[in-house]
Amino acid sequence: MAALVLHEYAASGNCYKIRLTAAHLGLPLERREYDIVKGETRTPEFLGQVNANGRIPVLQLGTDDFLPESNAACFYLADGSDLIPHDRFARADMLRWLFWEQYNHEPNVATLRFWTVWIGLDNLSEVQRAMLPAKRAVEEGSRRLIGVQAVAPEAGGLVPAAAPAGRAPVGVGGRARPVFPPPANVAGGKLAAPTLPHGGEQPAALPRHIPITA
Repeated sequence: MAALVLHEYAASGNCYKIRLTAAHLGLPLERREYDIVKGETRTPEFLGQVNANGRIPVLQLGTDDFLPESNAACFYLADGSDLIPHDRFARADMLRWLFWEQYNHEPNVATLRFWTVWIGLDNLSEVQRAMLPAKRAVEEGSRRLIGVQAVAPEAGGLVPAAAPAGRAPVGVGGRARPVFPPPANVAGGKLAAPTLPHGGEQPAALPRHIPITA
């Protein structure tokens, strides 16, 4: 495998899950940090050389190949390993949870956490404030879904490692309530540990597990 470079913002759950997947696989990563609050992913150099979409994480493979999108990067690292199921349906079920995480969970629950912990509710724009009820409704729906739909062990280890890594719902008054127990205290806010409540061995119990602060 080519040398791996992770272009990241370390506090981001999307960046953490790539580091976590690599750690479980024993793969070394060179890490390059960008402060998204300061706009460091919007510079001409970043847009021209790393990701024209101006977003992180980006997994760089060697010198020429750049792979944006966190779950694509996790899949690339895990492909051919025991983290990816061999059964056709189980592999599709794995992808189902990864798609759900990015389409439903990330833009609502994770965004709500970012607004609360990093920006502060008092600093939100009127547009952002208007979006809060809808995002909290999705948060509650996520809790119900995880409560009734187990992630089967056959879906593979990439799901608990990648799907909810670093995520937590934010409750009333900015108090975090974890969907994926147990929580870990990070940077003054409760972030969910990279684990799903059903199915298989939890990543935190594995010998190569790393916390988001690593």
